[in-house]
Amino acid sequence: MEGKGESSNKSFTSVMALTKMRVPRVPPRYVLPPSQRPNPMLDLTTTLPIIDLSTLQHPAQRSLALDKIQSACKELGFFQGVNHGIPLSIMNDALSAATEFFNLSLEEQMPLSSDNVHNPVRYGTSLNHASDKVHYWRDFIKHYSHPISDWIHLWPSNPPSYKDQMGNYAKAVQVLQKQLMEAIVETLGLNFGNLHNEIEGNQLMAINCYPPCPEPDLALGMPPHSDYGTLTILHQSGPGLQLQDNKKNWLSVPFVEGALIVQLEDQMEVMSNGKYKSVVHQVTLNAENKRLSIASLQSLPLNKKIGPAPELVDEQHPASYDEFSFRDFLDYISSNNIADRRFIDSIKKSA
Repeated sequence: MEGKGESSNKSFTSVMALTKMRVPRVPPRYVLPPSQRPNPMLDLTTTLPIIDLSTLQHPAQRSLALDKIQSACKELGFFQGVNHGIPLSIMNDALSAATEFFNLSLEEQMPLSSDNVHNPVRYGTSLNHASDKVHYWRDFIKHYSHPISDWIHLWPSNPPSYKDQMGNYAKAVQVLQKQLMEAIVETLGLNFGNLHNEIEGNQLMAINCYPPCPEPDLALGMPPHSDYGTLTILHQSGPGLQLQDNKKNWLSVPFVEGALIVQLEDQMEVMSNGKYKSVVHQVTLNAENKRLSIASLQSLPLNKKIGPAPELVDEQHPASYDEFSFRDFLDYISSNNIADRRFIDSIKKSA
């Protein structure tokens, strides 16, 4: 893993700063072309899977839980998990720490700002404010988190509670991630014991703030994209996440108190040789309410290459993807806009 680079000297106006200035309209740089704007006329009646994860711990119920996970992974690459074992107090403390960080003055936050996607701790706005053609209504802080002893000293020291409260959540969600990876690998017919050392890798915490937007029909918090790693476990303070089904329809994800959202990422799609798909998702905005989300993005080690699992490749199912690593993804987003083309599309083999 690379060491902490120099912070960017490029200044920017955060979305929180715009909110504090009470701008009456969305600045032009945030206005999306009409074809990319959110659709307010969505079918909100779709039922999305909610799975009781405590059943994974009961031998008599584990098989049924695995069936539900397998179905969700095949159909959507997504489910919400309840009874996941992380106390609500730890989840709420993490949101409180995030709230305090984003309420700091820009002067207090800017020492952590950088355009360098390789930096282990990075504060910023939009996707990458220095290169985005259209900006997204989001401020963020990202930092590596596993093993936590290697990284926590680089995390924000202000607010004083941040390292403790966000650290407790990061450690708890890392345990959950391992349990879920074991279950999902099992649904693919693979041996988790053989894969464990290979897939035990990075945890990146992406903490996002989406302030109220004066014209939410013109902008997005995040564009359509999929995540690069194996699993994303998302904790959110309210609704705003949308996902795309296999018919390219956008579905709004309801807010379920205490639930955690589980999303498959690009490395999982590649490892499954396309049996499971990484979920394409975006973030919509609200004129009244701020939304916070804490995404724990799990991936293989920085330089570890992943390709389709050999057990899932044969004459009828040839390898559909080239190998890639987390570093390959970082190099890709350094010079490409994921709003224009998903990274995974760049490694798909032609038929």
